[in-house]
Amino acid sequence: MIQMNIQLIISAIVLGLSMSGVYFLLTVGLSLCYGLMRMISLDQFFYYALGAYMVYTITSLTGSFLLGALGAMLTTLVVAFVVERLINKRVYSKPVMFSMILTFGVNLMGVGLIKYVWGLTPKPVASPIGGSLNILGTSVPGYRIFVILLAVLVYLAVQYFLNKTILGTAIRAGIDDAEKVKALGINISRLFTVTFVLSSVLSALAGVIHAPFVMVSPEMGMSITAFAFMVVIIGGLGSIKGTMVSALIVGQVVSLGALIWAPLAEMAPFLVMIFILLIKPTGLYGSKLMNR
Repeated sequence: MIQMNIQLIISAIVLGLSMSGVYFLLTVGLSLCYGLMRMISLDQFFYYALGAYMVYTITSLTGSFLLGALGAMLTTLVVAFVVERLINKRVYSKPVMFSMILTFGVNLMGVGLIKYVWGLTPKPVASPIGGSLNILGTSVPGYRIFVILLAVLVYLAVQYFLNKTILGTAIRAGIDDAEKVKALGINISRLFTVTFVLSSVLSALAGVIHAPFVMVSPEMGMSITAFAFMVVIIGGLGSIKGTMVSALIVGQVVSLGALIWAPLAEMAPFLVMIFILLIKPTGLYGSKLMNR
């Protein structure tokens, strides 16, 4: 029986929960884009990196992480709107493979632009929240607790938006049957734009909150891609609840796996994904969406 220090376990759990928050914010956009537009938006990883670089730049200039976060999301909103109107809208009616290829190209161009503007040297972003909390005798960084709470609030806000607002209800109806929404006279193109921009802003927010955990670099989006897709696949494409649950699973599996045996951090999530897909091929909360 492996004997583990309780403090290490608590630290690993909190670390896993905070990473789950990052995974959720990044992948909820992927789920929304697939659910409504039937597209796999690989350029979300560019917006994730763009958010991290913008918070670094604005925070360095102003000394305010809050201004940096707001500036990062606003910048991403504008960039995502332009990309959606000029590029992405051209593949909405085409097979998924077209959207994957196109958005992968957008992602590569975005990463190239980041390298041109900021260079290749990794950039540090200071944590906006200092201090720590004591949990059962374990000192836990206050910023990690903040990230966990923020992810929960965003999840609740997204659920409220989709279920309690007119626009959100229209998006949810479009996810169920886009043709019926068109027949009701609702401008489906505008719904696509709103959904894509919202998804991109959430991806940027993921980059913003992850920046203090890592050194911001041009390839940071690529390094998180595998975990992000595991979250989406385990939860079920198009399911927001599934995305949150699977983000929690992947975050804990990675963190606790690393505590047991370092290589397990990368192996275990794949094993979990394979096990779940063998039992339920559509993912935990997947439905007919995947087959349509």
